[in-house]
Amino acid sequence: MSTHNRVTAVTRNGVTDPAGTPGTVVTPLQGYNDQRPLAPSRGLTTRASSLHLRDAIYELSLRLANRFRVIRTIDVAAACFPERPFKASLTAAQRAVRGMVKRGLLRRYRTDRFQTVYGLTQPGVDWLGEHGHDAASSVRRVSDMTNPEHRLWAQFLVVCSWARGLRAVTEAELLHDLNANANIKAGTGSGSKAIQGYLTVNVHRRGATVRKALRPDAVAFDVEGRGITWFEVDRSKRGSDRQADLAALVGAIGNKTADGRVLQRVVVMCKTQRIERDALRIVEQLAAVCNAQVLTEGRRHIRRQSEGVYEVMAAIPVKRQDGRTALIDEQVGHVIVQMLPIWLPKVRIDASNTFSLEGWFCDNYLPYRRPGNLSLWPMPGSPLVTVDDE
Repeated sequence: MSTHNRVTAVTRNGVTDPAGTPGTVVTPLQGYNDQRPLAPSRGLTTRASSLHLRDAIYELSLRLANRFRVIRTIDVAAACFPERPFKASLTAAQRAVRGMVKRGLLRRYRTDRFQTVYGLTQPGVDWLGEHGHDAASSVRRVSDMTNPEHRLWAQFLVVCSWARGLRAVTEAELLHDLNANANIKAGTGSGSKAIQGYLTVNVHRRGATVRKALRPDAVAFDVEGRGITWFEVDRSKRGSDRQADLAALVGAIGNKTADGRVLQRVVVMCKTQRIERDALRIVEQLAAVCNAQVLTEGRRHIRRQSEGVYEVMAAIPVKRQDGRTALIDEQVGHVIVQMLPIWLPKVRIDASNTFSLEGWFCDNYLPYRRPGNLSLWPMPGSPLVTVDDE
């Protein structure tokens, strides 16, 4: 800062300003740091134009609405902006949804539980058609929905799995794929029965054992290997039959499913703390019964690893060089019980917010809490800009 003809000049550095009056010496201002960026980061707009990003957001969001038939703003946030902090992600998702509603691509509805959901309109179908995607309107179906909370949370876990780089499907999509593959293998017109379950287990209840086919609310497939993660969305307290189903499911970890994959993880997402306590009690009771027995082939031991996380051990037969078979204790999977992040859709961007921001992708929480003996989730990247786009 210097004075020339009683005029003060200010710059950020402490050298003579070459553009100023000759002989003017400028001193640094207090608090200035030459290493600070001169302008805020422009984010993805440095890699793609704003119009390209808007179209990419609209395309991804409308395809999401076409696939699931009904979506929430938080689904758009998880699908389009998983790399951002939650407030920034939610703000961008709200802005995008408002734009699509204003243009008539989505239609807003309120459920009986006062949830705001969106359905795909015919103009939205036409917009997707112009961009090379087949779609069908879902507004009539969404208008008839009263409480789609269960399906909304199941598909949210699917979207979160996508953000982590996993392939994931809902229950309906899984059964459709299983039966489609079965018909292809059996041949057209073979008359084969439809597959009704993904895993067959022995359920013990009322002093008897019955064979039962179980289906997940959602399932995620591991990137490497043939392991799967089984999601259960518990919105209400389990009755005795469903408690027996959960115990049988946990006891089947390490077994093969209908498509030949291996069940590696069972994730129970609970809406309330009471439901969470009930699920933990079921796992603890099963562990007490199983751990009291000698671990042999076909049995499981369940050990608590951390809060809500249990490791499942099994005796794996291994053939030795001399031809004999030995049983080796190995970890075959995990049971994870945690809360559904029901507080995230309630977050308000302004100062009136009283809900937690924890549980987003920057935390080790979605789509499930990774156990301590596995690597933590890596931060997801943006799905809006690819290397080719750059």
